[in-house]
Amino acid sequence: MTTRRHALRATLALAAGLAVVGVPAASQAQDSAKPDYPKQVIKLVVPTPPGGMADLLGRVIAQKIQENTKATVIVENKTGAAGLIAADMVAKSPPDGYTIFLTYHATASILHLITAKMSYDPVKDFVPITYVAIAPNVLIINPDIPAKTVQELVAYGKANPGKLSFASQGKGTTGHLGGEMFKQATGIEMTHVPYRGAAPALQDVIGGQVSMMFDIVPLAREHVRSGKVRALAVTSPERVAALPDVPTTTEAGIPQVQGGAWWGLVAPAGTPKPIVDWLNAETRKAFESKEVRDRLTEQGLTFFLGSPEQLAEHQKKETERWGAVIEKAGIKPE
Repeated sequence: MTTRRHALRATLALAAGLAVVGVPAASQAQDSAKPDYPKQVIKLVVPTPPGGMADLLGRVIAQKIQENTKATVIVENKTGAAGLIAADMVAKSPPDGYTIFLTYHATASILHLITAKMSYDPVKDFVPITYVAIAPNVLIINPDIPAKTVQELVAYGKANPGKLSFASQGKGTTGHLGGEMFKQATGIEMTHVPYRGAAPALQDVIGGQVSMMFDIVPLAREHVRSGKVRALAVTSPERVAALPDVPTTTEAGIPQVQGGAWWGLVAPAGTPKPIVDWLNAETRKAFESKEVRDRLTEQGLTFFLGSPEQLAEHQKKETERWGAVIEKAGIKPE
């Protein structure tokens, strides 16, 4: 727990220190098609508590838009039900550009597949602005397990049926679905052990009560570096700067095991295109500072910051990916 607290303190320190990071000269020009926007406070809703990656990204966006345009942007952390409460609130907000949402993999591509009664539609009720960033998962195991590579882990699992278990942050998380995807890709049997959050799950992997888990790189990297857990692969197409010596799942022989946490900016459906375009451009500018990008990349993030259409396509592919895993695993909506 001490290492995780240090990581969270570092994240908060980064957020607090953003004010001193060099930024481009402030742009005074407003979108010519919508010269009266923004003329009031923009509320950026984040579906997780302060101190995490989503909160940090939201505060980077808010602060940089303020610095670059003089608009007022505030971050509202609205937690509960894995983001469903925040998503529902934004979906029902006026489509005027003054309430926007930092959606993420759960609210955009997973929860509606495992939740029987949804209060919003993740596609129809929002308009995409930009795909911000992704933090890939990393497959970590307890060091006492005699495996230094993915293939050695698979061989161990097949030689010891029923012995391996995997922790997750809870049902329907990428840790849970990543474990199910791993089972489907390798054919080994593992017992799923769900927890209420990443911290207790990781502690039990460190303690040896559970064999392994998929956790996002920013939260697992210090434990990997300290040797408390062993990293076997990252679930991304390319290696990540935070763990440069850890191979990708493709390099490890399981290219179909991909995915992780990701974040995108959206607005209520019906938000005028000039406003969406303005928010897209200003959000992309928010991450132009090399120092900001380098510091966040070092923590394990990869940035995209493309068009609204690219976010929509990414969301579609993620829904299809996790939908296939959920169906094959027999996970039923509750």
